[in-house]
Amino acid sequence: MNFETFTEFLFMGGHGLYVWLAYGAGFFIILLVYIQPILARRSIIQALSQRQRREQQNKASDKMNAQEITGSNE
Repeated sequence: MNFETFTEFLFMGGHGLYVWLAYGAGFFIILLVYIQPILARRSIIQALSQRQRREQQNKASDKMNAQEITGSNE
């Protein structure tokens, strides 16, 4: 299909709105499919690091509690 002007290309014989909305929706979906795993990976890494910090704090507090208990029994 040949267009004589850029405006004719944009309007595409009266179907321009449908065509450009379809391209826009397709581009948005592709962008979403690309970005979503990146964001999910970030949140998983953040949750795992928080969990690791919590577990380290719990181990440290358990160790301190054990030392207090054994120190008070002597």
